Amino acid sequence: MIDATAVVHPDAKIGNNVTIGPFCYVGPDVIIGDDTWLSSHVVIKGPATIGKGNKFFQFSSIGEECQDKKYMGEPTRVEIGDNNVFRECCTVHRGTVQDEGLTKIGSDNLFMAYTHVAHDCVVGNHVILANNASIAGHVKVDDWAILGGMTGVHQFVHIGAHAFTAGCSLVLQDVPPYVMVSGQSAVPRATNSEGLKRRNFSKEAVLAIRRAYKLLYRSGLTTAEALPQIRELAEEHPEVAIMADFVENSSRGIVR
Repeated sequence: MIDATAVVHPDAKIGNNVTIGPFCYVGPDVIIGDDTWLSSHVVIKGPATIGKGNKFFQFSSIGEECQDKKYMGEPTRVEIGDNNVFRECCTVHRGTVQDEGLTKIGSDNLFMAYTHVAHDCVVGNHVILANNASIAGHVKVDDWAILGGMTGVHQFVHIGAHAFTAGCSLVLQDVPPYVMVSGQSAVPRATNSEGLKRRNFSKEAVLAIRRAYKLLYRSGLTTAEALPQIRELAEEHPEVAIMADFVENSSRGIVR
């Protein structure tokens, strides 16, 4: 299952039923899980741990040295879960010792062509980065978030669960869970109600999330004033609690 033109370092650990196509390169300190597929011209450098059932399309580059000028060759790493798809020319860079030394990606994510995951990022599960979306260093993207094509996310920003950024958005501050943003710089527009319905949120939960959004963004209240009322709403609708927790713990401040 390894093409004759591929270069696989003898120290790499390759699982069962792995396909490594023409002109791929797999370096030392790389672990690739079962049923993973490398198309052609894929580069994976270590230290990197790749889970099961992942698909890497041509010219994707995983585990390369990061583009942080402070990086001095330290043995930082990349960890990737299961069943992710990395389309053409995706780049995922290793972490830095100034953070946890780790860039971490969960499972069941889709990274479309030319997307970039920078050093020390943490990406959850069921996330989509559409074509040319890029997240800078130390960004966190929670489960089920969707970043529209050409979205740019500033370093240290946190994107909440089920959030959505429109195409060509420039995200400079944290985006709370369930919130849709757009613009340069991005501002809140609405809740991601359609996405929540597709993920089987109840009608009551969707309405409660909309109420929380209105308290946060449409009531004229400051964030500090809105939070206690959002907390009260969360007592009856636990789905709202993650929004309240996110806003309360935001270090950069949320989009306004």
